[in-house]
Amino acid sequence: MAKTLKTYITNLGFFELALAAPSMKAALEAWGMGHNAFHQGFARETQDPKIVAATMAKPGVVLRRPVGSKGAFSEKAVLPKDWSVAAESELPRPKAQKVKAKARVRPERKSKADAKAERAAVISFEKEKARREKQREKEAAREEAREEKDRARRERAMEKAQDAIDRAEARHQEAMAAIEKERDKLDRRARIERERWDEEREALNGALAKARD
Repeated sequence: MAKTLKTYITNLGFFELALAAPSMKAALEAWGMGHNAFHQGFARETQDPKIVAATMAKPGVVLRRPVGSKGAFSEKAVLPKDWSVAAESELPRPKAQKVKAKARVRPERKSKADAKAERAAVISFEKEKARREKQREKEAAREEAREEKDRARRERAMEKAQDAIDRAEARHQEAMAAIEKERDKLDRRARIERERWDEEREALNGALAKARD
């Protein structure tokens, strides 16, 4: 059996928020609140006809208006240029003392038209909830795509840098090989020169000894 929608209001920052939802829990989820503002006295159900009419026209959609304003709630409310926080909000402050519970009043039997309207409102609320979930999924997918793109860009940059290092190291190894080759040639030339000099010196020393005799 579908739950009847109710209109809930709260404050968030500089705005009052209003929402038609099937439960307080659903309202807290739509507002993105991690704490129970209802238990703390910062959110409540309202019976204001204008607010109820506005939220029931767009069940599941968070409507807002500046704090202290008596204007209509809307999806894209903005703060007026002469806005101030001096005006008191419609939402009452939490009371320190408990108020004695009122006697339960037996609800009147609803007409078929009212029941049909409530069912339609619940369906509209669920559609809006599904739309929000789909929107969140799209945003998550876009964020994941951006992260994947960034990862791919970083990997390409790393591969490019590593390729440059590999090419530079190859050039270094080639240069060192050429130096070693030249060194071998010089060592061979030095050995040949030493051998030639040894022979020449021996011959010259022999000639010197013969001249002394």
